[in-house]
Amino acid sequence: MNPEWKVTPSGKLRARALGLPFEGISGPWNAITDVASVSVGYTTLISGDGALQQGTGPVRTGVTAILPRPRAEIDTPLFAGFFSLNGNGELSGSHYIEETGKMALPVTITNTHSCGIARDATIRWAVDCLAERYHDDFALPVAAETYDGFLNDINGFHVTADHVLAAIDAARGGAIEEGSVGGGTGMKCFGFKAGSGTASRLVSYGGETFTVGLFVQANFGSRRHFTVLGRTIGTDPELPQMRQATRDTELSSIIAIVATDAPFLPHQLKRLARRVSFGIGRTGGMATHGSGDIFLAFSTAHSDFSPGAVRSARFVPDEDIDPFFEAVVQATEKAILNAMIANETMVGRDGNLVPALPHAAVRQAFGL
Repeated sequence: MNPEWKVTPSGKLRARALGLPFEGISGPWNAITDVASVSVGYTTLISGDGALQQGTGPVRTGVTAILPRPRAEIDTPLFAGFFSLNGNGELSGSHYIEETGKMALPVTITNTHSCGIARDATIRWAVDCLAERYHDDFALPVAAETYDGFLNDINGFHVTADHVLAAIDAARGGAIEEGSVGGGTGMKCFGFKAGSGTASRLVSYGGETFTVGLFVQANFGSRRHFTVLGRTIGTDPELPQMRQATRDTELSSIIAIVATDAPFLPHQLKRLARRVSFGIGRTGGMATHGSGDIFLAFSTAHSDFSPGAVRSARFVPDEDIDPFFEAVVQATEKAILNAMIANETMVGRDGNLVPALPHAAVRQAFGL
């Protein structure tokens, strides 16, 4: 087993380290970065303790940047599709994706009240770095959000344009950190600390091996619904460690980014994005009224979008897409659990506490 499947770069345990019997075959890093050319960067902001003082803190937030292509090709479009399971949230650029089936530039994820600045700073980055391309053209990058106001001074607007630019510039491939990092810093899941998580699955088709990578900013769910590999353990009477340790607010959301090197057309990518729903359902998510459950999928397989001639694009037939659906479901479930397992208890504004998921209780539930 690749050691990168079991621990993050900082040494935090991932879901595989607990011995859970996950389905499917992971890529080398078990991360969205297993899709060649995809990179991830973070800016993490943690400061202050005690009572909330708006504009001062405590601060528990950040920015995540996902670059679908290498910087030299970042303005080259990609086929894309998105799906909103419940729309109490934001994913900018979605109307353009719905209209044209394509996107470009870095994807950013942050807290709800910083989504606009993440979008605008990404445009500034594009104008500065790709001056010739955007000298007389528009940019509609993707920026998404989930709410971190239980732990963070969200109305203090601590995320700045410089933080967004730093996350983009920090983007790297290979193994990436998970848990309370980047935009996921102040997030929680099923009453436990959560945030940023990732996973991947390999799919063999037509004599080739393709990668499906997932990244989630997980901030959803109620403790009583928490499910691991088919077993609801959030209220298991044999697991006293799972008892509620803090107020379990119902505010919830999850952003999921699906990346693949498999050749899919925009309508197929929308179908892949829709299947994220089932991975969330496996963990106990129910897309409640207050939840922003919005999913984006893109493919790096096509690169020639230039006008002036008829272009050709290969694709996997719809009739053969089921193994890729399964990969999305498996990787979504795994990414959510990674976000929770690679984490620690956090105390934020007004002493609000979100406990870490107790690893021992998860192991006990499966007799490990």
